[in-house]
Amino acid sequence: MHLAQLNVARPRASMDDPQMANFKAALDPVNLLADAAPGFVWRLRDGFGGDATTIRLAGGEIMVNLSVWDSRDALWNFAYRSPHMEYLRRRREWFHQLVEPYQVMWWVPVGHRPTVAEAEDRLKTVRSEGPGPAAFTFRNFYPMEILTT
Repeated sequence: MHLAQLNVARPRASMDDPQMANFKAALDPVNLLADAAPGFVWRLRDGFGGDATTIRLAGGEIMVNLSVWDSRDALWNFAYRSPHMEYLRRRREWFHQLVEPYQVMWWVPVGHRPTVAEAEDRLKTVRSEGPGPAAFTFRNFYPMEILTT
């Protein structure tokens, strides 16, 4: 099994706005970092470039980041122990703070590429029911071993 993850954000401005220039400039370097990270399997791309910034939820407001990793540790190390963390610390410059959960993870079979609709359903599950075996977070993580025993 592999670990799928979705995180969402509501940008403070359009991608063409000067307020988003530093975020936009960071996309390619951060995506290249992810692609080369140990344990990285796949990430959603929009077909226009190397990112997914044109793919949106909630009437076009909410930006998505959807990826698959071989383990929790691989995702954690990329997100919080690599240069990616420098950009994560700056997220309030570019994105509104969301009140409801904005991240979800779930286990998928090796080779499965989750759709945005599937990921959105998992996020809705965390928001409505809280974390559980079908949809969880780093804080309330469900290891694959627990789910298969």
